[in-house]
Amino acid sequence: MKKIQFGTSDLQAASVILGCMRMNGAEKPAEIIETAYDHGIDFFDHADIYGGGECETIFGKALKETSIKREDIIIQTKCGIRKGMFDFSKEHIIASVEGSLKRLGVDYVDALLLHRPDTLVEPEEVAAAFDQLESQGKVKYFGVSNQKPMQIELLKKTVKQPLLANQLQFGIKHTGMIDQGIHVNMTDEASVDRDGSILDYSRLNQMTIQAWSPYQYGFFEGVFIGNEKFSELNTTLDQIAERHNCKSTGLATAWILRHPAKMQVIAGTMNKNRIEEIAKAADIVLSREEWYEIYRVAGNILP
Repeated sequence: MKKIQFGTSDLQAASVILGCMRMNGAEKPAEIIETAYDHGIDFFDHADIYGGGECETIFGKALKETSIKREDIIIQTKCGIRKGMFDFSKEHIIASVEGSLKRLGVDYVDALLLHRPDTLVEPEEVAAAFDQLESQGKVKYFGVSNQKPMQIELLKKTVKQPLLANQLQFGIKHTGMIDQGIHVNMTDEASVDRDGSILDYSRLNQMTIQAWSPYQYGFFEGVFIGNEKFSELNTTLDQIAERHNCKSTGLATAWILRHPAKMQVIAGTMNKNRIEEIAKAADIVLSREEWYEIYRVAGNILP
């Protein structure tokens, strides 16, 4: 499994993360964790809201059924989303982490990300929460999710810990952060900058982009792989996948990891065979020709 540097830290992490949002739907969660780990996936992503906290509880219990040592894996969780609102207050951040630690059955999480942006955020409160969690040894690293450059800069004004990662939706059928960079100085739809050039910002600041829902299209409309709505794309994926001796899901993973931004891919599957396919494909390096062929056949136009 290809490793990447986690932000500006010294931590080396797997380029594929197992997303645990669907852990409460896994028949044998301990086997899912073991399968991921045995194939080089040592990074597990959670959030306090996944399954109303149930996913963290299931993971914590399942981890103890395995022979995997806590210190040999990276556990990440997120906080900030509450019913009908977002909350980056010190009180909520602290309470959320305490709850996650209890459910996961661990003394610390390796990384904590702020989930969706809270427009009522007081950076001083975030800073105070991070300072407390770090000093107590409950969180080692910090980051954000779904945030654009100026929101990150606002936090950095007060927060002293490096913000190492940003979770952003990205994949073959969700390419906005790439499109606007290709269509610079154009007036078409793809040229619109909707995220403040977050891709370039992340590379300049060595923030690790964690690509979520990498196999989805639209606003959670479904998976594009094997979907007859995207027959031409799937034909191309199948052809290139055969060339690399992998499956289309793996190839879609390799497409993301081919980008020099050194991203991580969050794979949310609870299917052991698919976990193996994705892990295997993480070491595939697509050619520039293959990468752009997939980008074009996905419906993107080069100016």
